Amino acid sequence: MPDSRVTRGPGRHSYATRSRLMKPVKTPGGKLVSQKIIKKAKGPMCSNCKTSLPGIKHLKSSSYRNLKKRERTVSRAYGGSTCAGCVRQKIVRAFLLEEQKAVKKLLAERSNKK
Repeated sequence: MPDSRVTRGPGRHSYATRSRLMKPVKTPGGKLVSQKIIKKAKGPMCSNCKTSLPGIKHLKSSSYRNLKKRERTVSRAYGGSTCAGCVRQKIVRAFLLEEQKAVKKLLAERSNKK
């Protein structure tokens, strides 16, 4: 249970809203002060299956600016936007379509020969 001896701190109002969550923290001097809890970001999602992308930090969109490029993306095709499973599916689908076209062409040539 949070300690009631600590106040919400400076600001417009004292309401415990979603963006104004506080946590009581004891300082080395023994004083209780309130520390602001920052909201957790959902993180980047896959464009196809809408799952969370592994390997990329879950930050607010404005704070990605300060990260290095290797922390923002994954070194693969469609790195920061699509998950590995969806990319693999896309590649396999494209390969199978090309194979199907080649088989159709081969069958058409055989029927023309007869």
